[in-house]
Amino acid sequence: MLHSVAPGFPPCYDASRRREMDSRMLRALVSAASGKEHADFVLKNCRVLNVFSREVTDGDIAVSEGYIAGVGSYRGKEERDARGAYVIPGLIDAHVHIESSLASPEQFASAVIPRGTVSVIADPHELVNVCGNAGLAYLAEALSRTPLRVHMMLPSCVPSTPYETSAVRLGLEETASLIRDDSILGLGEMMACRQVLEGDEETLEKILLAHRAGKPVDGHAPGLTGKDLTAYAAAGILTDHECASPDELKERIARGMHVLLREGSAARNLHALLEGVNEENARWCMFCTDDRQPGDIFSSGHIDNHLRTAVSRGIHPVTAVQMATINAARCYHLRDQGAIAPGYRADFLVTEDLSEFRFREVYIGGRLKAEGNRMLEPAVTGPYDAVSSTVHADPIKPEQLALNIPSGKARVIRFQPGSLITGNEIRMVTCSSSGMFDSSENPGMCKLAVVDRHRRTGNIGIALLENYPISEGAIAMSVAHDTHNIIAAGDRDEYIVQAVNQVISDRGGIALVSCGAVAGTLPLPIAGLMSDQPIEQVRSRLETLMHIAVQELNLPSHIDPILSLSFLALPVIPELKLTDQGLFDSRLFQFVDVEVP
Repeated sequence: MLHSVAPGFPPCYDASRRREMDSRMLRALVSAASGKEHADFVLKNCRVLNVFSREVTDGDIAVSEGYIAGVGSYRGKEERDARGAYVIPGLIDAHVHIESSLASPEQFASAVIPRGTVSVIADPHELVNVCGNAGLAYLAEALSRTPLRVHMMLPSCVPSTPYETSAVRLGLEETASLIRDDSILGLGEMMACRQVLEGDEETLEKILLAHRAGKPVDGHAPGLTGKDLTAYAAAGILTDHECASPDELKERIARGMHVLLREGSAARNLHALLEGVNEENARWCMFCTDDRQPGDIFSSGHIDNHLRTAVSRGIHPVTAVQMATINAARCYHLRDQGAIAPGYRADFLVTEDLSEFRFREVYIGGRLKAEGNRMLEPAVTGPYDAVSSTVHADPIKPEQLALNIPSGKARVIRFQPGSLITGNEIRMVTCSSSGMFDSSENPGMCKLAVVDRHRRTGNIGIALLENYPISEGAIAMSVAHDTHNIIAAGDRDEYIVQAVNQVISDRGGIALVSCGAVAGTLPLPIAGLMSDQPIEQVRSRLETLMHIAVQELNLPSHIDPILSLSFLALPVIPELKLTDQGLFDSRLFQFVDVEVP
């Protein structure tokens, strides 16, 4: 039997099961399960994967009132023939920021459901960082228009640090008022590792609020090891999705934590972590995307991609399915999800094999929602007035980007493809006689800028970036985790200015400048984070921007130069990051100067 939660962690969500069910519905479910009455719907001639017994059995799946009545021989008021195909539970993404798809919540759901993801553990800290409670309310309302099952975590670190200009602060009082709400599953990723380890009163009180409410606390602990990791786990933090190596995975499991194997668009850890997964510890492992763009969803898939990858790397297909379904359900105490068994939600997928996981049919609540990789009902983006017009910044000028390094010695952010972690390097740089840095005199190095877009402070943080070989242009965007100020990189100040001012003019979005001309844009009117257009159009525009970045700005395609840029402002990820207030060393947890004496 699969383990559920870390030893000693308080149970959560026991009372949430079947809240909508009344005695009539329960009577109907029991009658259908016993065979006394026809079920509402029966999927005939299935090969059903049982995540509890690890067996595949032949039979029919009976559905009543949106729940599975039984697996065996059944008759239904409506029947459909699976023709001997495999049927597995609907997939669960154990940690995702829906906003990072750059599409509206409705469009996100329409993209992932046909690929088998029927349930997500969503952390809306992108929207909440920009819009506060209005962002939380908007996301919930938008997702209520979709069949996707969404379990909302309450962001724990808004902003992620006090070292950046933010639009919103979600403090102890707000956390206390929201954490007990039935719509909140738990406390979102606890990025404040340092505060946990130092015993910061407000941080620990937030964790205690979740414990007292009987709800889980998600983790975020990049590079944490040894007694620091022990202390972090001792605080009752249940999960971590920032593992980068098999050793880190095993160390967390040994401390009773669940590990989320992430394969996003910017951070890709799945292949490395699968090396540490075996039949003994797999029950503590589950899959997540964290941040995944439309291009990757359409080309490679969502959690179905993780399934294919795991099986191709030698993980038993049943184990892989458990990691994609019941493990997440047990971890988060989603008592009626993640399995095809009596009394569970009737969320299941029809596939021809257990290796490719291409889903012929997707059922949610026993109703066919997607077929042939397409939703049966098209998604429509609803109103978003409450989270629009969120860019509050004045146009910038080239002189605001001047960087004086009279010593000729600089601290430089080193970009690392496929990772959110950046290097902290000391380099000799060529400057003018007055000590001003000029990218044209320093091949392989460019300027990085972060501009406050929330409070019109005029703050602009400036740093140097290497291993991001942009030339003859600039990229700017209002997606810059997690505070989402405007971030920009370029090899000339005037290009950076042009790109930033285009984003300001568009009231949020992405802008590319090539040789002094705006070469491409993607407006993001929803909180400066998401498009209001169909996700297929978002994908197409992103592909166009990527083509410009590669062909005109000479950036290599394998580094995902657009999405990766958005993480260079996240000060809780090692080592060097840039906020609108300056260059920040996450190891020292303090600002540092660009110039090294």
